[in-house]
Amino acid sequence: MSTADLHTLTGAYAAHALDDAEREEFERHLARCPACAQEVAEFTATLARLGAAQAVPVPEELRRRVMAALDTVRQEPPAGPPPGPRPLRRRLRRSWPRLALAACLALAAAAGGVAVQQHGESERARSRAAALQRQQARITELLTAPDARIASAGVAGGGGVATVVWSHARDAAGFLASGLPALEQGTAYELWFDDAGSMRPAGLMSDPAGAVLLSGPLNGARGVGVTVEPAGGSARPTGAPVVLLSFG
Repeated sequence: MSTADLHTLTGAYAAHALDDAEREEFERHLARCPACAQEVAEFTATLARLGAAQAVPVPEELRRRVMAALDTVRQEPPAGPPPGPRPLRRRLRRSWPRLALAACLALAAAAGGVAVQQHGESERARSRAAALQRQQARITELLTAPDARIASAGVAGGGGVATVVWSHARDAAGFLASGLPALEQGTAYELWFDDAGSMRPAGLMSDPAGAVLLSGPLNGARGVGVTVEPAGGSARPTGAPVVLLSFG
């Protein structure tokens, strides 16, 4: 796949819409392309915000209209087996009408979830939703800071990419991950500021794909590390880091 093609896959990668071969090729590209790394970080943060909304059944009338629209999308005629894998760009172009309609359905469900959060949830759930929204707003501010910088790296053992974005003007850093290995029950990913070799706790992350704002100021930290720790976290790392990212 050409570099130009790879640049178009940031959204599909963040949404886990690539097959294994495409994902591996894109992750090799991602490790050396800051522009794509930033786009993936922004897409991941946006998807995390959408994921914070509670899903509710889609109104039957909306579902009926969407399904009726799907029936109007012209299908490609059957074809013989291709000599090799079909280019991703062609597959995306052919499936785009259905993908767009499915996206409309998903966004409608998310909007309905927000309404439920505002009108029907318990106080605890509303507080949690508000906290998530504040965190996502801060991550968005961080991504748009004039001095924001970004670094990405593959995760030890393969199967994922980690990204850190930081701003000295905001005195903050955010961590975004996609495709981290699934955790065993009772464990969590713990984030650390690397203070010249001394690791300072910076928060926990239980989801292998998502975004989180690191706890605490930069305070001259040189980078960020991630380890697997007990679910409640540890005062110091108990194992080797699965990824280290430098503020370089």
